[in-house]
Amino acid sequence: MATNFYFNPFPTSQITPEQLLVEDLVIEAMQMYGMDVFYLPRSSRDSVDFLFGEDTLKQYNTVFPLEMYMENVTGMEGEQDFISKFGLEIRDEMTLLVSRRRFVATVPQTRPNEGDLIYVPLLKNLFEITFVEHENQQTMFYTLGRGRGGNVYVYALKLKQYVFSNEIISTGIAEIDDQVRNYYPRTKISLAAGGTGKYINDEIVYQGANLAYANAQAIVYDFVPNTHLDIILVQGTFASGNVIGNTSNAIWSVNVVDDTAYMNTAFEDIQDNARIESESDSIIDFSEVNPFGEP
Repeated sequence: MATNFYFNPFPTSQITPEQLLVEDLVIEAMQMYGMDVFYLPRSSRDSVDFLFGEDTLKQYNTVFPLEMYMENVTGMEGEQDFISKFGLEIRDEMTLLVSRRRFVATVPQTRPNEGDLIYVPLLKNLFEITFVEHENQQTMFYTLGRGRGGNVYVYALKLKQYVFSNEIISTGIAEIDDQVRNYYPRTKISLAAGGTGKYINDEIVYQGANLAYANAQAIVYDFVPNTHLDIILVQGTFASGNVIGNTSNAIWSVNVVDDTAYMNTAFEDIQDNARIESESDSIIDFSEVNPFGEP
C-alpha cells in the first residue's frame, strides 16, 4: 500500500512551491510583527578548556542586526526573581523565533548556537541562548513535509538573562558595550604630574615602543589628570615608565602602580585579594612556625 504521489504532501527529497510560499509568509509575518534585535556570535568557540568543558574566556566581537518574534508576549518565563542565601538572582527566560533562511543570510554560520548572545533593545538587556529547538509545535513541525534540507522554517531560541562573568564584549555599538563596561575589574595607576594630553575613555593605552610590541596594554575606564588612571582588560604587566594613549597620544608617567597592576589578566578581582591579605596580616601572626600547635 502506498500513498498517491500526486497528492502526497510530504516529499522527502525536494522543496515544493507550497513550502517556499509558507516560508515567505513566515518571514513577512516576522518582519511585520517581530522586533529588531542584535545577534552576538561567540568568537572564541574553538577555544575550549577540555578539563572543565568550557571556554577559557568567551569573547563577543561581532554583531548582526536581525528581526525575531517574541513568543512569550505576556511576560518573562522561568523562575524570574529568585532569592536564596547567595542573594538575589534574576532568572528570567524567554523564547524568540527566527527565520532559518533569514538567519543563514544574515549571520555567517549554519544555525544559531548555544552560548551565543542576543541583545534585545526593547528590554535593554542581553540574553544567552541555552537551547535551539527546531522540532516542536512552535516551529511548525515540518509543515507540508520535511523536504530537502529539513524544511525547518524557524528556530525557537530558548534564552535566559545573561549573567556577566568578565567575558570580552566589544561590538562597537555603545548601547551593547556599555551594558558590561562597569562590571569589569578596574586597576588604578597613580600618575606623576607633568604629563601631556588627555586619555580618552575606552581607548587602548600601552607601555613599550609601540602597540605591536607593547609590554602591557589595557583599556581606559577613567582618567583624572595629575592624579590617576583607571584601566580595565589588562594584558601584560604595567611597571614604572610612560603610559601612551594609542588614540589620544597622551603620555603620562607612572608614579605608583597599585598591586593589582602586576597581573597578566583583568579577569580576577585582584583588589579583593589585596584587601584580604591586608586584613589577614593584622589577624594572623605569620612569624609563628606552627600557629596551630604547641610552641
